[in-house]
Amino acid sequence: MTNLPPHNLSIALVCPQIAPNTGNIARLCVATGTELHLVRPLGFLLSDRQLKRSAMDYWARLKLTVHDDVESFLTVAANRRVWLCENGSDRSVWDADFRDYDLLVLGNEGAGLPPVIRERFADRLIGIPQAPGERCLNLSTAAGIALAEALRQVTALIK
Repeated sequence: MTNLPPHNLSIALVCPQIAPNTGNIARLCVATGTELHLVRPLGFLLSDRQLKRSAMDYWARLKLTVHDDVESFLTVAANRRVWLCENGSDRSVWDADFRDYDLLVLGNEGAGLPPVIRERFADRLIGIPQAPGERCLNLSTAAGIALAEALRQVTALIK
């Protein structure tokens, strides 16, 4: 097994709606040593059975911060270098220059990111290249792809 060096990347989910997606991302975060931020309102309760089922026994080891609303999250994000992972961006995730302590932000499954976040970090929009005409990736798949590229870049600098 290949061990991942310690890092300080984080993922934030803004108003996620589907518990199993969030559970899968929580499991991804635990397995990669990545902190997870959840921004309310959530489309489910943190005690949701489907959330716990998809996160399995990983939930207890999750480094989790829950923000009551977008404004409280933006206060924390102001101290970090932020990347907005959004479908339809002109800049590819492969072209981003990730660094340790970066924060990868993903919107919810239905509406994406709120305008206030998109406007605040308009120069930090990145997307995952897809086949022409396809709608979008599942949220947990997109989080995994973006985090894998960020980890590839950051851990190469750490070694």
